Amino acid sequence: MHLYKTGRGNFIVTDNKGYLVDQDWDILVNQEYLHSYLSGIVGKSKPVDAEVLKDAIVHHLQAPIGSQELWASGVTYLRSRDARMEESKKSGAADCYQMVYEASRPELFFKSLPHRVSAHHEPVFIRRDSSWNVPEPELTLMIDSKGNIGAYTVGNDMSSRSIEGENPLYLPQAKMYERAAALGPCLFVPNQPIPLTTVISIAIKRNDQCVFEGDVTLERMKRSLTELVSYLFREFSFQHGVMLMTGTGVVPPDDFTLETGDVVSITIEGIGTLTNTVATA
Repeated sequence: MHLYKTGRGNFIVTDNKGYLVDQDWDILVNQEYLHSYLSGIVGKSKPVDAEVLKDAIVHHLQAPIGSQELWASGVTYLRSRDARMEESKKSGAADCYQMVYEASRPELFFKSLPHRVSAHHEPVFIRRDSSWNVPEPELTLMIDSKGNIGAYTVGNDMSSRSIEGENPLYLPQAKMYERAAALGPCLFVPNQPIPLTTVISIAIKRNDQCVFEGDVTLERMKRSLTELVSYLFREFSFQHGVMLMTGTGVVPPDDFTLETGDVVSITIEGIGTLTNTVATA
C-alpha cells in the first residue's frame, strides 16, 4: 500500500481505493508495524470519493516527511566509488573513497532538515558557486524510532561534484544547501522488505529531449539496508523516526552537469516516480 501526505490530509491508497487518515504524520509513520497498522485503518474505514483523493494528490501533495531528519549514505555502490575517485584526482583524495568502499564502517552524513526538502513537482536547486552538479537517484528508508524499516520512498540527493571533488572536507557544502533533496511522491508500505531485484531508474530531460538515463538494481549495493540502519542508530535516537537515503548506483558521465530548467524523473519499482525541475539556489 501507499501513504500520501497532502495539504488535505494523509491518505492510504490500496487496491485503487483511498482512505483518509485523521492522524498526525509523525505519529502515523512511527508505528512499529506500519503495514499492519495501516491495514487495520483500511479495514475500519470507508473509501473516500475518488475525485477528493485525486485533487489531494494532484494539487496538494507534500513531501512524505514530517519532523524527521533526513540522513544519507555514501559510496554504497561501485559506480559511486568510481565517480568520487575520478572527481577527486586533482585534490589527491581519491584513495579515501576506495577505503570507505572497502571499510566495515559505512559513510553516513546528515542531509537535510524537513523544511528544505522538496516534494514531487517542486524545484530542486543547484548551487551558484558550483560548476558541476548532478542528481543522485536513491531508495530512501522511513525508519521508526526503534530502528525498524517501515516504508520506502524515492529520493533525489542533489550533489555538487565540483565542490566535493575540490576537497572531501567540503562534503557538507556539496550536499547540504537549500532544496538539495527531494522525496516522494509517497511512502510505499509493503508487508515484507523490498526485493533486491527492485530497479531504480533516472531520466533527465532538457528542452523535452532526454540527455541522460540509466538504471540499477538494489542488489548492486555493497551494503545491506539493515547494516546502514544499524550504524545510524549506534549513537543516535530519533523520537519520531528518521529517513535515510541509501546511496546511488547511477551517476551521469563526467562531462555532464545539470542546467536550470532540466527535469529530473526518478522511478523506483513499486513506489512510483519523483519528478523535479532544476532551479538555481
